Amino acid sequence: MTTPKPKSSQTMKPATAAKKLGIYLAATPAEFQAGVVSRDELNALQTTPPQWLADLRRNGPHPRQVIAARLGISVTGLNRAGVSEALTTEQINALRDENPDWLQRERTIQAEVRKETQRLKEKPAAKEKPAAKKK
Repeated sequence: MTTPKPKSSQTMKPATAAKKLGIYLAATPAEFQAGVVSRDELNALQTTPPQWLADLRRNGPHPRQVIAARLGISVTGLNRAGVSEALTTEQINALRDENPDWLQRERTIQAEVRKETQRLKEKPAAKEKPAAKKK
């Protein structure tokens, strides 16, 4: 009988780990950016985040997907508006308070996309219901 191989720890690049943590990689400490992150380390960061991670999540700068979510628009909407740099929480809140025309427009587009997605989800469900037989 062969002996089982020890389980090797799954690792990922810092960019992947940052994406999973919802943080902007360029704002992380140098040791995070330079090394690889194991699955166990990622889990530990998620369950008990160190101070630098908690600060990044709270204050930013934030990656594009987080900015879009906090503004209630899509990442594509950010592109159309010309927002290409990472923003801090303070900058995001200022944009929300200012509520420029492009943000209002993108929120409307996002609301329409959600409605259409919901309609498409409900459409197959309606087809599955058996039609009442006429006598």
